[in-house]
Parts: sequence; structure tokens; C-alpha cells
Amino acid sequence: MTALIGHAALEAALDWPALIAQLRAWYKAAQVEAPERQVLTMAQPDGSEASLLIMPAWVPGDSIGVKVVTFFPANADKGRATINAGYLLFDGDTGQMTAALDGDALTARRTAAASALAADYLARRDAARLVVVGTGQLAAAVAQAHASVRRYEDITIWGRSPDKAAAVAGQLADMGLPAVMNEDLEAACRSADVVSTVTASTRPLIQGAWLRPGSHLDLIGAFKADMRESDDQAVAQAQIFVDRRDGASLAGDLAQPLADGTIAPTDLLADLQDLAQGSHPGRRDDRAFTVFKSAGMALQDLAAATLAASQAKSG
Repeated sequence: MTALIGHAALEAALDWPALIAQLRAWYKAAQVEAPERQVLTMAQPDGSEASLLIMPAWVPGDSIGVKVVTFFPANADKGRATINAGYLLFDGDTGQMTAALDGDALTARRTAAASALAADYLARRDAARLVVVGTGQLAAAVAQAHASVRRYEDITIWGRSPDKAAAVAGQLADMGLPAVMNEDLEAACRSADVVSTVTASTRPLIQGAWLRPGSHLDLIGAFKADMRESDDQAVAQAQIFVDRRDGASLAGDLAQPLADGTIAPTDLLADLQDLAQGSHPGRRDDRAFTVFKSAGMALQDLAAATLAASQAKSG
């Protein structure tokens, strides 16, 4: 029988410590086969462009999953979600479908958890100030996930719309987190230990000159080559880590400085698998700048989906 796992059930099943532990274990095991995601461009009648992303993955003999995602940036001006997704999970032994999951909630949870996992290796142990840049679907999830791996004294939310930023901060405050809104992005970044960006920006928002030594920059948005959340200095001055080299290097924050020679492929020091398996120790210098670029991985989806399906079955 196929299980239908909706938004609320997913959030209940994928609490942050359990999900982060699941991702860490899956990266250590490195058993997942995941072809490069397909990104298809779709011209819209109004002249805008949308994207269709297809992300399959499987563990031979165990589980198979595929996520289909739509990205409609024009939806932002209409008050609609820009990203929508669905996920199908199959038995890897029989090929039978076992679950259909809310892809939006799954994506938000696994994306935030992956960045928090990276921050556990890369953010200073005494990190106390977190800045989240963006007010969309991921903003609150990212703040919650990061707060599960570090004890933050304050969490600042910045967005182009102060009202939306205040709403996200209020949501987090209701959960007991020390969150506030700040309209001054530069000032927020200058005092931050960790800056996490979750936007669809096509131009740099974060200036490297704003970041202080020892800070960690977590770049989540801007998944296409023509999108950008950070400037060249922010990347060039940092030790660079990624979720997956071939995926992250295609996203604008790395693709553009790689193309113009600001950084070289050898500057991508390690990916999440390297960090989880201990082949790279992560942060070793409390004065170093670190950057983690997330582009999303099918491994993360499959790990989260199998955890959610297991929790739903046992519940």
C-alpha cells in the first residue's frame, strides 16, 4: 500500500536532530547512486522563464526515489510560492511504489538540514550570531536547523520586505528562538558568525568586505549559473566547501568566479561526503573564512524520504 505523507506528517517525522543524523550517516556510507539532476527551461506565455528539475537516486536493492521540482520565479510577484515539488519513493527490491511525499516540505527540511550539517563541521564552536538572508519558504527552516547544531544568542532575519522579515522573525520567536528583524544587511553581516542566504537573487547580496574573520557563509539559494548571492571577495577570501562538487560548481556563486579565474577548481577543498567521512577535518582555524555552497542533492532527498516513510510506518 502506498503511503501519502503530507506537509504536517513530514515535519513531525523529520525533526532536526534525527534528520541531520540521517544525512551524516548516509554521507558516511556513500552507497547512493544519483545521476546529475536535469534542469529543463520552460518559456512561459508572459515571456518569463520557468524551470523543471528532475532528481533521481537509488540505493541498489534498498530504495529508489525521484523528485520533480518546478521553479517559477514570476510567482513571487503574484504572492505564490516560487518552488513546488513532489517526491515518489519505491522499494528498491521489488520496484513497487511505497510512498508519495510532499516535495516542498521534504526539500525545505533536507536543504536546511544539509546546511546545518555542514555548519557543524565549518562554523566556529562558539558561534553565537546567525543571520538569515531571505524570507521565503526556507528561511524559518534554515534558522531552526542551524540552531540545532549551535547555541545562538541572537538570530537576525533580513529581507527585501521588512514586513516579511518581521513575520519570519515572529514565527521563530514563537518557537522560542531569539529572532529579530534587521533592515540593515551590512550591519547584520558585520557582526555575524554565520550568514545563511536563501534567496533567488541574480546579483550579489553579500559583500566579502562585510564578513569578519572566522565567519561562515552558507550559500543555499542561487542554484543556476546566472544567479548570485555573494560577490567575488566573499568566495575568494574563504576556504570553500560544497555539498557536491559537480553540482555546486554549476551554481552562479562558484560558476562565475570559476569562469573568470577568480578561483580555481582546486579551491573547492571538500564536499559533505569528505567532511562526514573525516577525509577533511573541516574548520581548523578560528580566524579563517569558510563558505559552504549548497546546490541540492538527490541523496539528501532519498535519505529524508526513507526516514519519513520509516517514521510514518512505525507511527
